[in-house]
Amino acid sequence: MNLKYFYDRATVREYSSQDIENDKLNEMIEAASHAPTTGGMQLYSVVVTRDKAMKEKLAPCHSGQPMVTTAPVVLTFCADFNRFVTWCEASNAEPGYDNFQSLMSAILDVTIFAQQFNTIAEMNGLGCCYLGTTTYNAQEIADVLNLPARVVPIVTLTVGYPASKEQLKTDRLPLDGIIHQEQYSEMTADVVKNIYHHKESLKVNKEFVEENGKETLAQVFTDVRYPRETNELFSRKFLDFLKEQNYM
Repeated sequence: MNLKYFYDRATVREYSSQDIENDKLNEMIEAASHAPTTGGMQLYSVVVTRDKAMKEKLAPCHSGQPMVTTAPVVLTFCADFNRFVTWCEASNAEPGYDNFQSLMSAILDVTIFAQQFNTIAEMNGLGCCYLGTTTYNAQEIADVLNLPARVVPIVTLTVGYPASKEQLKTDRLPLDGIIHQEQYSEMTADVVKNIYHHKESLKVNKEFVEENGKETLAQVFTDVRYPRETNELFSRKFLDFLKEQNYM
């Protein structure tokens, strides 16, 4: 069993000036479209952004992260019931997909599709970076990309050839922190602390705590990166957008 790729892979945020051939990109997207999908419906679309001016319009939607404008390609993966509903209506079939369950099906489809593309791209010498801001500013992204009703941006990947071969390796929790045999086993606080010990001990994370003026790595997450106020604000924004897109 050869798992080396999966252990060695890393997020790439800095790209060379080399462009991605359109045929190569299309071939990888086509291969990714063979990922599992709900009922064979393929409830997703992907918007390919190469144009500099368009990337500059997208950048504020992603908090100005430099990868948006420096990567040769930005891919916005969307949960898409628009195409399927149009097909149903044109085929004398009554669609009933303006609800949360249908949205979840489309979200699962597009997430699997995006990750399959990510893996294919990395295995073919490209580097990718997931942008965690897509659902934060879904309305703004939809405006830039002219997304119609029932099309919701879920995942954004910046894609390009890595500027350097040296990449920061990913750190992950130990296996006993994520596997539960047969049924979920509630962990004590001491056990959980032990699971996170290695992550907390890494030099880069210790520096992260210090530069943010916090006592623990957990406080960086709760107070700086993902505080309650931000979560609640973007929750309201996203739910309002979903209603406008004929879901919920």
